[in-house]
Amino acid sequence: MINADEVAELCYERFRQLPRRGKPEPGREWSLLAAVLRITRRPNSDSVEMEVVSLGTGTKCIGKAAMSAAGDVLNDSHAEVIARRGCIRYLTQELHRAVSSRYSSLFRPADRRGKWRLQPGVSFLLFTSHTPCGDASIIPMRDSQSQPCPPVTSVSSCGETDGGRNLKRKVEEPGEGGNLKLPRLAEEETKEGETDPFESRTKSPDRVVSVPASASELKPGDSVDSRQSDAELVGDVHRTGAKCVPGGPADPLLPGEGYHSTGVLRVKPGRGEPTLSLSCSDKLARWGVLGFQGALLSHYLEEALYFDTVVVGKCPYSQEVMHRALVMRCSRVSELPAGFSVCSPLLLQSSLEFQFSQNQTELQHQGGQGRISPCGAAISWCNVADQPLDVTANGYKHGVTKKVLGTPKARSLLCKLELFHSFLSLVAATDPSALPDSLRSGELHTYWDHKQASQSYQRAWQQLRLQAFPLWPCSDRNLLLFR
Repeated sequence: MINADEVAELCYERFRQLPRRGKPEPGREWSLLAAVLRITRRPNSDSVEMEVVSLGTGTKCIGKAAMSAAGDVLNDSHAEVIARRGCIRYLTQELHRAVSSRYSSLFRPADRRGKWRLQPGVSFLLFTSHTPCGDASIIPMRDSQSQPCPPVTSVSSCGETDGGRNLKRKVEEPGEGGNLKLPRLAEEETKEGETDPFESRTKSPDRVVSVPASASELKPGDSVDSRQSDAELVGDVHRTGAKCVPGGPADPLLPGEGYHSTGVLRVKPGRGEPTLSLSCSDKLARWGVLGFQGALLSHYLEEALYFDTVVVGKCPYSQEVMHRALVMRCSRVSELPAGFSVCSPLLLQSSLEFQFSQNQTELQHQGGQGRISPCGAAISWCNVADQPLDVTANGYKHGVTKKVLGTPKARSLLCKLELFHSFLSLVAATDPSALPDSLRSGELHTYWDHKQASQSYQRAWQQLRLQAFPLWPCSDRNLLLFR
């Protein structure tokens, strides 16, 4: 059995063991944490062994204008994406050990030439300290098991007009349980490529009334604040800043629960410089069909790799909404090639909160520390022998100067170019007689070539787009022709 609190504590402890570099400033900066755990179930035993193999923090993604045709910039630094890309490094290392005839505790040979599969009893789990941005964060307040702040009433000085579309906030008093309210936040444009503190994850609504979910629940004798009209007695949802992809349903922006459309694809960050990065909810849904191993490693794997379990830390949470966002949208996808299926992971929530969550940062905030903001750095740690730690900011190595931009010294180990070079090293280490059939063509040169040659993966992706995500933006081929 998987215990959600044990998973969360294991991830938090792994984070605490990391060096200080890249971590948020206590009381002033907040971040999000995600991790991939390797789960090993022993025969004839209910117990499991859990090991963190990849961990990531981060809330940012770069704008479209900052993307590089050389593949040397890390586009998306949200925690779930960082953790998954670090896991790719781990999987590549283990496949390298396997093809080099050294023992791999993770992989064993499959029946087809050049193919590998997981050892018996091995699976993977994804932990995230907060519900994924996008669809999984659009949670009705009455369904929320843990709210970042108490419900608040409409206050005229907040300047909320036009159906509550103005995003100004007003500080409220702490509610029961000591949860601190969100600080006043005026809507403003962010710097290029910067995700607004409230854009990357669930936001508190513009207006929520501290009353039952519907007026019908009021009983004779119940009183409502005299400032509240019947029209205000509406439920509300936590907000996501990710914007609906063009060409599909848009957010109605109505008061209360009618503010967002649900079940639709969204792009980050929602404000400021436009991006091509889909929300983490959308990416997790995609990984639930295509696997999280990606197109390149699919050359070597007989079956796609899925997260059997997804654990979320203490935060606003709804089991129904998580299932809708991660599973239901793809549940009817069919005609997938061999090795691919629709995965329906076990969804769990922990009662343990990340020490650098936005809520905890607000509780620890002291006067004179300045405005609370998301941490600008992203940390990656993975269980690899060479350079397990990678700290980035704005898509590059943390702390690099303009002088070294465009050189290997500036590159994150998680960028497309570095992961591609690691994959090419794996191919070079493979005995020619043991190469997968899909890699035997002499016409494979670029990153794009190698991705397209993973034909089973591409057929699965084609079916997923056709049946579930027809509006998923196409990648610009000119950004994938590096080698």
